[in-house]
Amino acid sequence: MKEQILECLKKAVTKLGIDASDANLSFPDNVDHGDYTTNIALISAGKSKTNPRKLAEEIVKEIEIKTPDFLESVTIAGPGFINFKIKEGILAKEVVKLSEAGDDLGKSQTEAGKKILIEYTDPNTFKAFHIGHLMANAIGESLSRLIECSGASVTRLCYAADIGLHIAKAIWAWQRHLNETPADDADIIPRTAFLGKMYVEGTKAYDDDPIAKKDIDALNKVIYDKSDDKVMALYEKGRKWSLDHFELLYKLLDTKFDAYLYESEMATVGLKIVKENMSKVFKESDGAIVFHGEDYGLHTRVFINSVGLPTYEAKDMGLNATKFSKYPDIDQSIIVTASEQNEYFKVILKALSLFDKEAAAKTMHIGHGMMRFASGKMSSRTGNVITAESLLADVREMVAEKIASRGFGEGEATEISDIIAVGAIKYSVLRSAIGSDIIFDSAKSISFEGDSGPYLQYSAVRAASILEKAKQEGVSQTVNSLPEKVSLVEKLLIRFPEIISRAKAEYAPQGVANYLMSLAGAFNSFYASQVIVDKNDKLSPYYVALTKAFRQTMVNGLWVLGIKVPEKM
Repeated sequence: MKEQILECLKKAVTKLGIDASDANLSFPDNVDHGDYTTNIALISAGKSKTNPRKLAEEIVKEIEIKTPDFLESVTIAGPGFINFKIKEGILAKEVVKLSEAGDDLGKSQTEAGKKILIEYTDPNTFKAFHIGHLMANAIGESLSRLIECSGASVTRLCYAADIGLHIAKAIWAWQRHLNETPADDADIIPRTAFLGKMYVEGTKAYDDDPIAKKDIDALNKVIYDKSDDKVMALYEKGRKWSLDHFELLYKLLDTKFDAYLYESEMATVGLKIVKENMSKVFKESDGAIVFHGEDYGLHTRVFINSVGLPTYEAKDMGLNATKFSKYPDIDQSIIVTASEQNEYFKVILKALSLFDKEAAAKTMHIGHGMMRFASGKMSSRTGNVITAESLLADVREMVAEKIASRGFGEGEATEISDIIAVGAIKYSVLRSAIGSDIIFDSAKSISFEGDSGPYLQYSAVRAASILEKAKQEGVSQTVNSLPEKVSLVEKLLIRFPEIISRAKAEYAPQGVANYLMSLAGAFNSFYASQVIVDKNDKLSPYYVALTKAFRQTMVNGLWVLGIKVPEKM
């Protein structure tokens, strides 16, 4: 229907000599004004310096010559907005169709054939998987799913830091605590917690003790060169522990990567690229090799340090080359990291553009904000950072207490608590614009009645229980009668496909999160005022279909956010 309205609008404005490329449709802030609105009259009047309301009247006259049958009215509001209202009977029929859409609801084929590579999470071995990694994972996974909804093919990539000074710091300290090394068959959490503790100790020594700093720098080169078997045995053990732990977290967060690349594999590739582009892109400076970003309004960064080792910057050059070598036919390469790396990536992409313009043009960096806490701070269980594990454990514990009186079995309660805890955190991350910092309030995040992930999950679970009751009471699955008036629920339901499309186009999962919150609120209000299951009511089959459409929309929308819906709550 939207496409038909837009086509009608374009024909009308073209007839009036107005540029049809400015024609667009959006949702009015107030649904009472209509189902779609356009500001074409305001845009065109601004260009031609005419009265926008008068121009809107002329456009409406042209539209009314041949108005689509499904439109009830075309009206003008304010200074010149044109509002389109769809007949309520048509909306009701559309909802019945939506109730049968299943898992495909909200999906399209608008970008079928496109291949997108998206890199996110990127944890550091030998260090804690912290809340920044959790944020990047939630955002990257949701963006991946939004892109998949457009019909494009998505390859999820994780780039783990398994080489570098941070590992040398951890191994230096580990060498001094060998007798405290956890057994390989110990639980994974204390093993990686030990690595984190070693990293903290090594970092303090590096910062405070010049002799330790010299030793750690030397150890870093030993690890790069793989020149000491005993050191490399510790390296391989710690690396495996970290990667195994990451996999457990990915499973809990419902992420499955298609490919992994490692920083250790990029060093040689990056060195070669930097050296091949000396003078053209990179310059020697005090024994190091740098890129003078100031020449392009950016800042200078070191790509090969004074002892000849590739920095993270050089390895990023190698990473990019490896991506386009492994996936030569990708249409876009997206990288999701913390926004504190925004300026860094401007330099990286500028340097890349000077010797591989096509790859730079296809590469996009998306920076996300930081997570802060309503309480001001949160206790840390690994060093001086808040781990994803500790946050998940704390929220899971709060959820378990909340549902303890609901009669779930132990295993069932654990599974439900995990699903709700992950949903609570992911929604808190995704409800705001990606680049903004978020304030995480653990108590509000697990509310079943407020602006939270569990509230959305609970609304979907409630709808499922209504559908089960309708089935048990034998309410007909065939809709023979439609209501004369529809509610806010119907008006919101028909928006879902476009909400998904717009969120994808803008790389904005918050659009989906905010929509689902409005939809859940509308349905719960409807549920409170209308009996849905009643065999003696001829409209009951319609209300059940409406509930089914709502349930499917919530499940599909939450899937886009990476949030599961438990069977019970």
